[in-house]
Amino acid sequence: MTATAEPTTPHTDPDDVRAPLPRARQSLEQAAHHCQTLLDGLPPHGERSVRQQTLAAAAADTVRNLRAAFLDTHTDAVYDELTDRRTRPLRIDALAKAAATAFPGLVPTENQLATERGRPQARKEGHEIDQGIFFSRVLRSPLAGAHLLDAMLRPTPRATALLPEFTRTGRADLGSVRLERTGAVARLTMCRDDALNAEDNAQVDDMETAVDLALLDPAVEVGLLRGGEMTHPRYRGRRVFSAGINLKALHSGDISLVDFLLRRELGYIHKLLRGIRTDEPGWRSRTTDKPWVAVVDSFAIGGGAQLLLVFDHVIAAADAYVSLPAAQEGIVPGAANLRLTRSAGPRLSRQVILEGRRIFATEPEARFLVDEVHDRPDLDLAVERSVERLRGSAVLANRRMLNLAEESPDDFRRYMAEFALQQAIRIYSSDVIDKVGRFTTASAPAAGRTP
Repeated sequence: MTATAEPTTPHTDPDDVRAPLPRARQSLEQAAHHCQTLLDGLPPHGERSVRQQTLAAAAADTVRNLRAAFLDTHTDAVYDELTDRRTRPLRIDALAKAAATAFPGLVPTENQLATERGRPQARKEGHEIDQGIFFSRVLRSPLAGAHLLDAMLRPTPRATALLPEFTRTGRADLGSVRLERTGAVARLTMCRDDALNAEDNAQVDDMETAVDLALLDPAVEVGLLRGGEMTHPRYRGRRVFSAGINLKALHSGDISLVDFLLRRELGYIHKLLRGIRTDEPGWRSRTTDKPWVAVVDSFAIGGGAQLLLVFDHVIAAADAYVSLPAAQEGIVPGAANLRLTRSAGPRLSRQVILEGRRIFATEPEARFLVDEVHDRPDLDLAVERSVERLRGSAVLANRRMLNLAEESPDDFRRYMAEFALQQAIRIYSSDVIDKVGRFTTASAPAAGRTP
């Protein structure tokens, strides 16, 4: 493109997207179309000159300001239209698709996202940031946000389809997670043995399915999560809990804002805390929840450490450690900023989250993250004692009240509203892309961190 032919950034008055909804949606669509036309006329992201990069960034920023202004005015009306006045419980992926169709230019289309999925993170346009703007505004709304959280507590179609077979056999092999019911205990084993249980989109789906099955099965009274034995050379034959996010998948562009970063927090982790939403009529609670035990073998890094913060009882091997190195990687560690601060206090939380401090199981500070520490030969017996204690008749009522006291649904909703925006920005930040790229180039064969 010659300099004289370069397009200009869109100039839409912000008041136009604050107008009544019919006029506002038309103004937003026109501005988004102008921006996309400009981007289509430039070389792909990663191949642009400095001037072209500046032009593209300015255009994207202009339209994002308009999207934010539009949603700050119309979020509840938009959400009501997409969900038939909150009578349809749409999960976040379905909600994003519906918004792309009903409000062109508000969030990326399926075609735009499909094009992005074929590119490494460093060469993407960053359309998921627009999804972050959308979900941040939806979650900020007490009406829309509460309805969305409720929708995300419902069982997934995959779990519903697998439930009859699981209740009959007590077994389900989901790929990266194996589920087995023994007595009244649902035993979930994370088995990404080549990747130190580093999570990607597929594992998030497997985990949510497993959690749903455990919660839906009436024969299950307690859930147990543990890492399986690894084939990775450094940990061959040893159990590992989790190496956190799959950094190679992030570098290659295969970690999704909706299907991983948001679904993980709003889906299975929230279900571990709150339970699963059912439609059974009556005056009793509409969620079915159960107590959960986690066993940390070797380490719980990043997302693995985040998980521990919603479990009722955590048992760790004496040689294990816990860490949250998200700030060093440039991202936000899920809801750990909210939950760790409440359980461990602000000073230790800053050391762990901002400075990357590891907490070893035998340290005094480990008491804020784990309940019991045992030598490896004694872990199995400790686990069985723990799950038996949590089968008490009053455990469910009291865990529900404890969880409400520690973290109200509104506190979680408001936190996740800001998380949706900040995490979307961070995964497209140049420092994150550079760090992850350097790590994956130099790392061992595991798909996640190699401690």
